[in-house]
Amino acid sequence: MSGLYRLSTPRAFTRTSMTPMTRPMLMATCLLAPCVLAAAPAIAQAASDPQRDPARTEVWKPIPSMVATPRDAAPSDAVVLFDGKDLSAWEGEQGGEAGWAVADGAFTVVPGSKGIRTKQRFCDIQLHVEWRTPAETRGFDGQQRGNSGIFLQEVYELQVLDSYENPTYPNGQAASIYKQAIPLVNASRAPGQWQVYDIIWKAPRFSDGGGLVSPARITVLHNGVLVQNDIVVSGKTEYIGAPSYPPHGCAPIYLQDHDARVSFRNIWVREL
Repeated sequence: MSGLYRLSTPRAFTRTSMTPMTRPMLMATCLLAPCVLAAAPAIAQAASDPQRDPARTEVWKPIPSMVATPRDAAPSDAVVLFDGKDLSAWEGEQGGEAGWAVADGAFTVVPGSKGIRTKQRFCDIQLHVEWRTPAETRGFDGQQRGNSGIFLQEVYELQVLDSYENPTYPNGQAASIYKQAIPLVNASRAPGQWQVYDIIWKAPRFSDGGGLVSPARITVLHNGVLVQNDIVVSGKTEYIGAPSYPPHGCAPIYLQDHDARVSFRNIWVREL
């Protein structure tokens, strides 16, 4: 075998002549053979030992249901709370019609009309909300600039505020759990631009006697950026005083009228 190693005896290869091209080919063959030989016992053991059968760890039921996810639309299993047309899914905070203005596929706070809430009650949810603060900011700063709020179960506030180059106390800026949790980063866009919250909400649990079994937890993405990472909520978000946990059940989503013309659109929720 001119140009290669020739196996002449069991003890060694005998070299006649070897080119640079044949050397790596021979080395690869010599290296591969021990791997194949080493794997053979494991393959044989898997075939004879049922505990090593990969099928033992395959779970075939339950099969997750299909959810359609069309581009720029709510998932097929979502409850659409605003489709750009009317506020039929909402009511005033004391009942009656929701008094905010609907135009151009969005609805806007009418200052002085009070907040609005969903007619449906929710506990654990995934919530998508798009919101926009006024483009005109002259004469306003801090908490007076584009202030509103999204209240989960009516009493736990995720702050809505124009926090673009607008200093305020960090546990009261946009994407804070009001006066409880500062956002990890400030992902705010400039005033007048649409912004997005994607929220995962785990409702608190109470015992039959009204004691707290487990607190609420929340995860928030602001404009696609994680800003609240599975945060434990300390209780109702209060303007004055410490939070507390009076027992309650599922409750509406509430949007706050804070005398600023904040707009909302594309709101949907998935019950978890």
